[in-house]
Amino acid sequence: MNLLLAQCDPKAPLLDADSRERVLATLPGWTPDPEHKLIARRFGFDNFYQVMAFVNAVAEIAHAQDHHPEMLVGYDACTVSYTTHSRGGVTLNDAICAAQVSALPEASGA
Repeated sequence: MNLLLAQCDPKAPLLDADSRERVLATLPGWTPDPEHKLIARRFGFDNFYQVMAFVNAVAEIAHAQDHHPEMLVGYDACTVSYTTHSRGGVTLNDAICAAQVSALPEASGA
């Protein structure tokens, strides 16, 4: 499956441990939390303007996919994390959005 072209499914099930590991292997920089309830990546930038351009681009993906991340925004970095609250952990939807965020032109300087 090409995660860059995929669409989120509101009924996506939790990824089992093997599937989660296979998916994470295709998402450089994204790591699970210790309980495997979310995946996250820190993106670094030169200035706040670049951070905000990135945040706005992530918001476009969130709107298009109807799947919204948590973001911790600072002067020169933004940490993006995904989980599927309705499933209590990581689903394919999280991987789809993570792949699309990583592919953003705004993320290239990160």
